[in-house]
Amino acid sequence: MKKVGIIGVGEYLPKKILTNADLEKMVDTSDEWITTRTGIKERRIASSQEATSDLATNAAKEALKDARLKPQDLDLIIIATITPDMQFPSTACLVQANLGAKNAVCFDISAACAGFVYAIIVAQQFIARGTYKNALVVGTEVLSSITDWEDRSTCVLFGDGAGAAVLSEVKSGGILSTYFGSDGSMANLLMMPAGGSRNPTTHKTIDKRLHYIKMEGNEIFKSAVKIMVDTAQIALKQAGLKCSDVDLVIPHQANVRIIMAMAKRLGLPSDRVFLNIEKYGNMSSASTATALCEAVKVGRIKKGDIILLDAFGAGLVWGACLIKW
Repeated sequence: MKKVGIIGVGEYLPKKILTNADLEKMVDTSDEWITTRTGIKERRIASSQEATSDLATNAAKEALKDARLKPQDLDLIIIATITPDMQFPSTACLVQANLGAKNAVCFDISAACAGFVYAIIVAQQFIARGTYKNALVVGTEVLSSITDWEDRSTCVLFGDGAGAAVLSEVKSGGILSTYFGSDGSMANLLMMPAGGSRNPTTHKTIDKRLHYIKMEGNEIFKSAVKIMVDTAQIALKQAGLKCSDVDLVIPHQANVRIIMAMAKRLGLPSDRVFLNIEKYGNMSSASTATALCEAVKVGRIKKGDIILLDAFGAGLVWGACLIKW
């Protein structure tokens, strides 16, 4: 089995910023309420000309440049998203065409907020076994397209963005362990009810606003902390490491209270937990991806550091990836 690591990262955030002050003019909420309960101050919103594949393409170009590879060097493209450009073809195929990555096999993964970690784990298998050499993984979302801007309980949470990573064989370090899981019995806690075969699009589903994110926030909060703690501990155990060995945890950026509760249970000081939720909100599969990229950019990750990616999302699904940088 070959050692697999991340050799390049990139991100793309839309230019438009939607602040809490802006939301105060849209729904009955306040900056204090949002900040206290979520840690979010602002989020990015894609323009009417930007689809999920556009965000992904821009992040991918940056990651390829960082990895010093050409699009033609890619053998595999995996896009993690719950907001594809369309039901089919896959967003991965659209990104392939945008990049000119004609040699790559392409497909999407739908694992919500854990999508980026899921995609890394899948890509690792292909490279470790020698099936493919270079893989592009992108977490990319335009959540503003499925956000109900009249629902104050959810519209304050979500934003748009994309983060990408290029995976390849490495001589040392790389991915040390991975773990992921699912519990479909809790699928009702976070979903978009209509638009699929269960509830095809009709005037009735549109009138009932069933094509937007629906969430049981309190129940998600209760499950999320335990799931992220358990997931981290399992990944660490598999690698023969302890929490004290981790230099930086990059969690899914859903809610600062969830993240801090997780860190407390794991015995991690706050300076070893990377946060960018204040600037971007919850970007589903793009959250962990952009946080990883930004941590690299600002020097929070150095060669030899032990990094833990830890995410959970609708499904419910969860995943962790322990990496020696």
